[in-house]
Amino acid sequence: MNKAAVTVLALTLAAGSAIAADLPSFKAPPLAPPPPPLWTGFYVGLNAGGTWSSSNSTRLGSSPLWVSRDNPGPNPSAPADYSVTAALGASGVVSSGNSSGFIGGGQIGYNWQAGFGGYSFVFGVEADIQGIANGGGGNNSSWTNIPATGANVLNDSVLTAVSIRKNLDYLGTVRGRLGYLITPTLLVYGTGGLAYGGVNFNVSGWQAVLPVRASWPSSGFGGGAYSDTRVGWTAGGGLEWMFMPNWSAKVEYLYYDLGSVQMAAGVTAQFYDGSLGGPPAGLKWLNATQARANYNGNLVRAGVNYHFNWGAPPVVAKY
Repeated sequence: MNKAAVTVLALTLAAGSAIAADLPSFKAPPLAPPPPPLWTGFYVGLNAGGTWSSSNSTRLGSSPLWVSRDNPGPNPSAPADYSVTAALGASGVVSSGNSSGFIGGGQIGYNWQAGFGGYSFVFGVEADIQGIANGGGGNNSSWTNIPATGANVLNDSVLTAVSIRKNLDYLGTVRGRLGYLITPTLLVYGTGGLAYGGVNFNVSGWQAVLPVRASWPSSGFGGGAYSDTRVGWTAGGGLEWMFMPNWSAKVEYLYYDLGSVQMAAGVTAQFYDGSLGGPPAGLKWLNATQARANYNGNLVRAGVNYHFNWGAPPVVAKY
């Protein structure tokens, strides 16, 4: 009896093991790593930062001309004492002050995450525009007083005052970008292309013969102004971090060069000449001043972008 029970139990266990061996085996699939962020697509954003000029100097050059009071043409026989002195007093390099300011604006662009190199390369194009608080401007004044010497000069001197102001109202760029993903969420890139900006340039000058003689005018005032949109180039680089889906933050540096501006800023003055016996036989002096300034500088800004991610995500792995 006992032997029969043991035999039945053994046969039952053996049959159960055989059936279990024939059943299908189920294993949990391996966990797929999360796909990298989608950089391909359009984006828009805002930025803010600061800019400062690389050139804070204005170069002035004078072309003095003596003319007769009764004859509007040049008078080559007139004494050169005042003309030479005035040229020295009104020419040279004058600082236009520290041209810097706060910037704020926006950008729009498109990225393409290339399929080669493990999707590590990102190409794109971006356009932006920024307004500049304080005009990014600087102004300064220069005063010189140089004695006039010579047989026909009555111990006079020529006093020259020049005021310079240059500023940048806005700055925009249209650039290409080429970047490399250090990690799936961190992009380092270089960028370069076209730059444009609204510039203003103002020069005013005043000159006088000292001492002033009430019987004869001996001072003059003049100046010039320039306002336009200048086009040049820009280059730089930055870092961009995808800190959450569809959102990135960036820091960026750009150097820009909008070229130089040159304009005429004339000053006309009537001077007393004692050798001619006083008024009305004095001479009139015309000083045509050329002013030249460069518009180039630096820009550092931070920004945030929203990515629409309309492109197809890169394939990571297949199972």
